[in-house]
Amino acid sequence: MYEPEHISQLVGEIYDAALDPALWPPVLKAASEYVPGASGTLMSQDTVSGSAQFYFQWGNDPSFLKSYQEVYVKLNPVLVPALLHAKVGDVCSTADLLPLDEFFASRFYKEWVAPQGLVDSIFCTLDTSATSYAFIAITRHERHGMVDGKTRRRMELLGPHFRRAIAIGKLIDLHKVEAAALADSLDCLAAAMFLVDSGGRIVHANTAGQAMLGEESVVRTVGGKFAAVHREANRALHDTFVNAASGDAAIGTRGIAVQIPSSDGTRYVADVLPLTSGRRRSAVATYSAVAAVFMRKAALELPHRLDTIASTFKLTPAEMRVLMMIVEIGGVPQIAPVLGVSETTARTHLQHIFAKTGTSRQADLVKLVAGFMSLLRD
Repeated sequence: MYEPEHISQLVGEIYDAALDPALWPPVLKAASEYVPGASGTLMSQDTVSGSAQFYFQWGNDPSFLKSYQEVYVKLNPVLVPALLHAKVGDVCSTADLLPLDEFFASRFYKEWVAPQGLVDSIFCTLDTSATSYAFIAITRHERHGMVDGKTRRRMELLGPHFRRAIAIGKLIDLHKVEAAALADSLDCLAAAMFLVDSGGRIVHANTAGQAMLGEESVVRTVGGKFAAVHREANRALHDTFVNAASGDAAIGTRGIAVQIPSSDGTRYVADVLPLTSGRRRSAVATYSAVAAVFMRKAALELPHRLDTIASTFKLTPAEMRVLMMIVEIGGVPQIAPVLGVSETTARTHLQHIFAKTGTSRQADLVKLVAGFMSLLRD
């Protein structure tokens, strides 16, 4: 069913959604059918507020989404290990982050997952910050079975394209861009933008892009071609331009968030959007462009606060799950059924946490975590 041309069409639809967010639900439907899964969701979770934000979704029961936001986000045993171990671009299943026997024994599985007939999920991390992470998740129903090698390979194929589309969508603030006026719309961006052909020749640059070219500290023109001042970054970008000329799927994983150091040490990131098919092709019909390059300053990469806590006190993943449940829910009798472990096991982990953190009361643990979470809150 999924020949290369169908996959290419799906990838093209992902990039079209970068310019028109109304396309995300049908894209998630198509991705769910391809991976396959019962539903697809673009969302983020935050440890400071203990909240979940659903940006776009397909196939989910609205009542279960509501109960997740109100209750079960704090009971999800996969959340802490995902925040600790899932890096941007990683594709993970439940079993990669948590022993399945613990997952199936958890209150989250029994009360939220199983009643929907779901058994597993696979997700790709799209973005992270010091407090949260954003990802695309495809859930698996009983009829699909657990995540297997084919499922993982298909998600790994789509993941880089989702990352690129989401990064570019953020730059244009997710406003719909009319195809007939793409260049004019992009001219208004605060981010520098360049339209280039397969050889790297600049066929259009917005106002911010022209200013950046004039400074020649990050990018410049060499014989009319777009060039990064950093040699390796320049090579990676031009390889991406060549691939973009061959279609959306050909662009692959290269050219995603290319890091470009400037002459003064400031780091920039270049995101490349292919323009050779879909609605994007008609949007630049008056140009010979195969790709749009968006430039932005690289965000300061801070370790996640849970990672900071874990590394500071050398806590294991199981101990971190117990610690966060103690903070969010209460004592051992309350957290043991939530985690799907015996009270003896939970109490043993708690004693190890006390020893490693130099505390002796649960109230002290709450204060310790609150102190870490309040750092750099702004």
